[in-house]
Amino acid sequence: MVEFNSVIIKRLGELQMKKCLRILFPVFAALILIFMISGVSKPVHAAKTDTYEIATDTTFAPFEFESKKGEYIGIDMDLLKAIAKDQNFKYKIKPLGFNAAVQALEANQVDAVIAGMSITPDREKKFDFSKPYFESGVVMAVDKDEKNVKSYKDLKGKKVAVKTGTEGYAFADKIKDKYGFKIVTFDESSPMYDDVKTGNSAAAFDDFPVLAYGVQQGNGLKIVTDKEKGGEYGFAVNKGKNKELLDKFNTGLANLKANGEYKKITEKYLGKNGEASQKSGFFASLGESWPALLAGLWYTIRLTVLSLLIALIIGVVFGFMKVSQNRIVRGIATVYVDIFRGTPLLVQAFFIYFGIPQALDFRMPAFLAALLALSLNAGAYMVEIVRGGIQSVDSGQMEAARSLGLPYRKSMIKIVLPQAIRTMIPSFINQFVITLKDTSIMSVIGLVELTQSGKIIIARTFQSFDIWLIVALMYLIVITILTKVSDRVERRLRND
Repeated sequence: MVEFNSVIIKRLGELQMKKCLRILFPVFAALILIFMISGVSKPVHAAKTDTYEIATDTTFAPFEFESKKGEYIGIDMDLLKAIAKDQNFKYKIKPLGFNAAVQALEANQVDAVIAGMSITPDREKKFDFSKPYFESGVVMAVDKDEKNVKSYKDLKGKKVAVKTGTEGYAFADKIKDKYGFKIVTFDESSPMYDDVKTGNSAAAFDDFPVLAYGVQQGNGLKIVTDKEKGGEYGFAVNKGKNKELLDKFNTGLANLKANGEYKKITEKYLGKNGEASQKSGFFASLGESWPALLAGLWYTIRLTVLSLLIALIIGVVFGFMKVSQNRIVRGIATVYVDIFRGTPLLVQAFFIYFGIPQALDFRMPAFLAALLALSLNAGAYMVEIVRGGIQSVDSGQMEAARSLGLPYRKSMIKIVLPQAIRTMIPSFINQFVITLKDTSIMSVIGLVELTQSGKIIIARTFQSFDIWLIVALMYLIVITILTKVSDRVERRLRND
């Protein structure tokens, strides 16, 4: 009789497992297919030792930004291209935010930075700079319809928007106590301008060429002060490193100034004959931005799928550890979960991409860093999903299986786990949605996913409302589809 009951329990467990696998197999097959396609969509080339990796900020027009064709253009980009041609060296651009670019250089993740970077005494302690290639200056801008703020004195009791790490920030910080205003910081120029246009800040301080170009392109602001004396921009490498690259840049820069190419490049973006962009409507913006945004969405989906496949493995392994009868094993799983659930994903991404390579002196690809951060973070939540699913099964199931002579491991795999999976699946899909949204955080280390694609387009067009609306709709469509899939899977499991 005992043997008969044992057979019945095993058979029921196998049937439950088959039902779950029948539902899960198409889902995982689709995920793997997406990953395989994404893996061959762009061929992987071997790294070349004679190619320099140079970080920049692609949202700092007119010095570096992305054209409609997806090409990096601007004063810095054109100068670098011309100097590389003159000095016969190859380079690869890594599009990061300004702060991330500087951190990447500190961590030896890149060979150099060109991003409208002002030469300051503090920075010269950490980096070696080229000869100055551009002299900037600071101006104040207000909303184009503003009539009450015309000078620094009118800022008393108000807020001023500035971009971190810029001459504008340093100047505003220097005079804020004198004129009685508060500083609001941003990592990029476009949201800083938007903060002024919405009335949250009374004015913005920025480098003169950047603001002048933005006003010309219709950013909605106007300049109301004369240019203050500013710093000089330089091409930076780490202290004592890449001297050969620095010498090539200096020599090439001198040659460009001598043959007139430097003047042509600067006048192309700052000259009086520069053409202002034409504002387009929502559907025109959609048509122009669709290819770049679609590419960003595809990158987002690929990164999400791969990170969740890894997170699922982590979740299952550590989930079993979390319900283990061994205290040490349970302790290891608990520590892992506490660390990655107790710290922000942004901090984890920075630590993995900047901290670890700097400490161990090696270079890590941004995609690998993002993959590790997302996988480890999502894996911690997967652990709790697995643990909760296992513990949701009536403890009597395990007791019955053990009383019939089944070992603990086989009881878990054959009896408990098939029932737990039915409970876990909706939570798995919910985690997919969360991780999909979390990929936007990875833009801080240079991944051009959907959110970063939107930022790059806004830096060129200054059409924040239209672009962010399109980006939000794209996220909404994908997440709605996933939610419907989750509901359907849950109903199917309930009916089986």
